[in-house]
Amino acid sequence: MFNLAIDSKLCGCDVVAIRVEDVAAGGYTADRATVRQKKTGRPVRFELSEQTRQAVDDYLKATGKRPGEVLFTGRRGPDRHMTTRQYARLVSEWIGSVGLDSRLFGTHSLRRTKATLIYRRTGNLRAVQLLLGHTKIESTVRYLGIEVDDALAIAEQVDV
Repeated sequence: MFNLAIDSKLCGCDVVAIRVEDVAAGGYTADRATVRQKKTGRPVRFELSEQTRQAVDDYLKATGKRPGEVLFTGRRGPDRHMTTRQYARLVSEWIGSVGLDSRLFGTHSLRRTKATLIYRRTGNLRAVQLLLGHTKIESTVRYLGIEVDDALAIAEQVDV
């Protein structure tokens, strides 16, 4: 779940609602997936790293999950997905288990992780906007916390 949350760059409510067929329609985890965001209703595509594909395949094998089922079930029953609160508790436990302060990181930290790394490595704001499913570039700028100094540093690297 942790790997899938980072790779997908989805909000917590969308991570917990992922169904088996969203990531593994043919029985094995795909290289890419598409999920419709709850907030916007727009589909967002994302890649799944080899590590994530292996983790999901192992999870599917261990749980016996099949297309048509929710990927991460909660306490409310086998046909209902985990709640965002359950997900938040899991993330808090994971964060604490690696020695980080769980008050400083949460489910949304997972959404931001890969998006921030992609932006830092490429400087491609439009790509990050598409990956996050933002409609306005201004939202992505605010989301990543890009400042004028960041923009100037990128501009200085380009010679014409």
